[in-house]
Amino acid sequence: MPTREEEFLQTLRATFKVEAEEHLQAIASGLLALEKTDEPGERQKIVETVFRAAHSLKGAARAVNLTQVEAICQKLEDLFSDWKRGKSLPSTQTLDRAHRAVDEVAKELRPAPPTDAPAAAPEQSREPAKEARNETAQADTVRISVSKLDAHLFEAEEMLAVKLAAGQRATELAALTEQVAQWRKDWNPDYLGTLESRLAALRRAAEQDRLTLGKRVDDLLAESKKLLMLPLATVGALFPKLVRDLSRDQGKEVELTVQGDEVEVDKRILEELKDPLIHLLRNSVDHGIETPDQRRQLGKPPRATIALAVSRVNGSGVEIAIRDDGRGIDVEALKTVARQRGVLTPQAASELADRDALALIFEPDISTSPIITELSGRGLGLAIVREKTEKLGGRVSVDSERNRGTTIRLSLPVTLATFRGILLRAAGRLFLLPTAEVERVTRFKSQDIHTVEGRETLLLDGRTVSLVRLADVLQLPAAAQDESKTAMPAVLLGAGAARTAFAVDAVLDEQEVLLKQLGRPLLRVRNIAGAAVLGSGQVAPVLKVTELLQSAKKGGAPLRVAIAAKAAAPAAKSILVAEDSITSRLLLKGILEAAGYRVRTAVDGMEAYTALRAERFDLTISDVEMPRLNGFDLTTRIRADRKLAEMPVVLVTALESREDRERGIEVGANAYLVKSSFDQSNLLEAVRRLI
Repeated sequence: MPTREEEFLQTLRATFKVEAEEHLQAIASGLLALEKTDEPGERQKIVETVFRAAHSLKGAARAVNLTQVEAICQKLEDLFSDWKRGKSLPSTQTLDRAHRAVDEVAKELRPAPPTDAPAAAPEQSREPAKEARNETAQADTVRISVSKLDAHLFEAEEMLAVKLAAGQRATELAALTEQVAQWRKDWNPDYLGTLESRLAALRRAAEQDRLTLGKRVDDLLAESKKLLMLPLATVGALFPKLVRDLSRDQGKEVELTVQGDEVEVDKRILEELKDPLIHLLRNSVDHGIETPDQRRQLGKPPRATIALAVSRVNGSGVEIAIRDDGRGIDVEALKTVARQRGVLTPQAASELADRDALALIFEPDISTSPIITELSGRGLGLAIVREKTEKLGGRVSVDSERNRGTTIRLSLPVTLATFRGILLRAAGRLFLLPTAEVERVTRFKSQDIHTVEGRETLLLDGRTVSLVRLADVLQLPAAAQDESKTAMPAVLLGAGAARTAFAVDAVLDEQEVLLKQLGRPLLRVRNIAGAAVLGSGQVAPVLKVTELLQSAKKGGAPLRVAIAAKAAAPAAKSILVAEDSITSRLLLKGILEAAGYRVRTAVDGMEAYTALRAERFDLTISDVEMPRLNGFDLTTRIRADRKLAEMPVVLVTALESREDRERGIEVGANAYLVKSSFDQSNLLEAVRRLI
């Protein structure tokens, strides 16, 4: 059992972590600023700031016995002191050294405060430590744990169901009053007159209650939402350093500018947005930005610019735009990859407008990168961006111009509490679709349906879109069709090549609803994002548009038509693994065989090349540093051999420099995976894409 002194030290270290993060961010931001300025006065101010931050961090680390952090901070302080006194000036080498020191401190801090700190530790304010020291701020603030805020907001959200129910009761009373008025014409006037008067009074009272309760619920919810609002800067502070490190690693010059990061968004949305924004910034640096020499040849400045801009829209939404001035998106290459992956037929690809084709970048397994690395090229990052954005009730769009740059916009709600949904009926059941993801509601007649390549389609606004029945996609028994209907309703979902019309029984209403996540054991149900309680008390599943579109695409012919026979399972693909380390060789062999592939191994490049000439393989995976024939030379021989030239090659190696990656591209490798960041899912995903 920890002593009181140990408990105090744990609490102190938890407090130190909050302070340390602030100091580290100040140093990192200062170092980035020093790289951009040559003005002596401004440089001196920045140096003073980072010197003070390093000094304060050193003292705080000493107080909690973190000697390694203290030692690193001492080196930083000595370096900054030399800059401050003019003994030396910040150079590329010394700035790089300082950045590495900041990374070392951050690494030391990850396990640093113990995770079993007393319960009081999480109660520390999430606000910067400087605000905690500000006496004026203290008078207007209170420290409260995020878990308590979440619980408070949950209670406020629950009142929305009461508000909706009150509205439903008022509607039902109004209908009953009208019905009694009709009965009065045919029955005892005195008795029914009394009943009608009482119902009218009850109706007025219910309406007044609805208005009063509605206002109070709305006010409570609005104020509760504000408790969890944080500026985008809380997650965006790390982005400038991220872009700086990525660009330096790839030999590129990139500056990130941020505008509007003071705009506040629901904390829950910010947490979900962090990874998608990192994906987009990585993608801009890796795919979008050219090398300085390439930019000069195009008449561009050698230093590229990525701009992240945040703005409020329509009062209840926020738009995040990431723009770069890079090479833009090659639309024809996108269409080619989409045809190869079976996303588009050749005819559909030729008819697809360039603007609609840009949306293909958000499809899984679509990437125009010439090589797969641990950073990109798998066609997953942007698909994840779209999935997370739509999960939050938002939309993502893209604009691009060759050699001028690309802009990706995320349009999101400011809060997660409620959203507007289209209430519809399919297979006799109620469902909700997020209004923001419904392009339009339309009606069609049976004679409007055409068959193209075995699939039912409609012609909308001069463009052919796929037509499916929502009941079929959800694998529900279709309700009996009313043959007297002259037209049937459908909702149009998706964008570009993925646009699909879903036929339904009826489109009923648009409502503000409260989305609830599914609990155990229904944590992951295909095509379902959650559920909502309607004013009538009924529970309606909320449909997940991205999965609906995928299910519609995979469904092919209508699901209620029985499939006569299944195609025979294809033979397992054959892979050759060339690796001189027995441990790595057995590891790769085990991973691939567990995934269903046939695997043969070779102890070096020469043995591998001999095997390739003697047997047929679908793919080769090779280490680079091997005796007799290394991986680069093996790949070169494969590409020079007429019979082997088209075989995919994956290099898995410890060589992670930019020059090694570039050589991998030059010799013709299809993927380059670094062992230091090796993940078996990355390997299997690369293999799946290539064969």
